[in-house]
Amino acid sequence: MDIKFDERGLICAIAQDAESGDVLMQAYMNEEALQKTLETGYAHYWSRSRKCLWKKGETSGHVQKVKSVTFDCDKDCVLLQIEQVGAACHTGSRSCFFNVEKAEEGAGVRFLSELARVIDDRKQHPEEGSYTSYLFEKGIDKIAKKMGEEAVETVIASKNENKEELVGEAADLLYHLLVLLREKDVTLSDVCGELKARHS
Repeated sequence: MDIKFDERGLICAIAQDAESGDVLMQAYMNEEALQKTLETGYAHYWSRSRKCLWKKGETSGHVQKVKSVTFDCDKDCVLLQIEQVGAACHTGSRSCFFNVEKAEEGAGVRFLSELARVIDDRKQHPEEGSYTSYLFEKGIDKIAKKMGEEAVETVIASKNENKEELVGEAADLLYHLLVLLREKDVTLSDVCGELKARHS
């Protein structure tokens, strides 16, 4: 592939969360960084300030596991779809893009990925008083029971003429589904991958 590095020997690289679609950071790669990324499966970049190759998260542990590498139509920009461990930004923020100039309100489907990350954190780092941590402590029988209860309540709500009630019950159902999936080590990407395969 004829990749178009600029006059400095660099190409713009964008790191995107493979599950949520959130853009996490933008950096630069030279030919060596790109090759290292492809060889190791972990994102490597070129530091313009330090003039050196660096592996993302080498000192902080906040590595980027690369799921796919895609070039734009002009082959002068590369998109890395990644699994981010910890924060992507040096400020400690998950994404470097937090200085919002304009944003329309609306949770959107991507919020499910953010909620799944919070649930995963409760699984790995239980917190006293957390309902999510309580469910994980009780185990799959309790989680499955709650899942069943919420499913029935959602069905009942669908028979009533109250949209607010249905929205509330559906939210409870989705939350408990995410908890159940995490308990069984199934990700949203696994489920979405299955749906995509059915409709491809």
